[in-house]
Amino acid sequence: MTFAPDIADDDVARLHRQLAVRAAAEDLLDVAYRTVDSPVGPLLLARTPAGLVRVAFGVQDHDAVLTALAQQVSPRVLEAPGQLDDVARELDEYFTGRRTTFDLPLDLQLLRGFRRDVVLHLPDIAYGHTASYAQMAELAGSPRAVRAVGTACALNPLPVVLPCHRVVRSDGTPGQYAGGASAKLTLLDLETRVGVAA
Repeated sequence: MTFAPDIADDDVARLHRQLAVRAAAEDLLDVAYRTVDSPVGPLLLARTPAGLVRVAFGVQDHDAVLTALAQQVSPRVLEAPGQLDDVARELDEYFTGRRTTFDLPLDLQLLRGFRRDVVLHLPDIAYGHTASYAQMAELAGSPRAVRAVGTACALNPLPVVLPCHRVVRSDGTPGQYAGGASAKLTLLDLETRVGVAA
């Protein structure tokens, strides 16, 4: 009979940090991730060496998102919070009203075709403003593809950073959102309050 040694949580955390540092140093880490708290709930952040590849809301099931990243990007996925310090800092600045745009390298490999065209135009919507699905279809070069714009926004792999929450229905009502209706209203309200205060 063998006995496993008792390992303290602090030791496990230290070993995990060492593993993350070593994996990154030896170019063995393809997707680093961490979770941060936010006014719209926990956000999963994931990056590749090229840049931020995924932001996911808690309602999107973080475990499922990590499984999808392992299938779509690389199975070499590891929790490595230090690799995303800059992303966490910029998100904190955004949520506290000190940042209106993001200056992060982005990895857009999860976007293709018309969805990519739509998502690349999301930063054209100024902070504190909104655009309709129809306006976004026009910007993306397919004025009649309003439903496809909705799908592109729903499948945006980088919500908040690429602000699909700023896309609303033609009558001005919020519409659907991957993070849930409450999250969309929270983000719109945050930008409106900060915009008025500025």
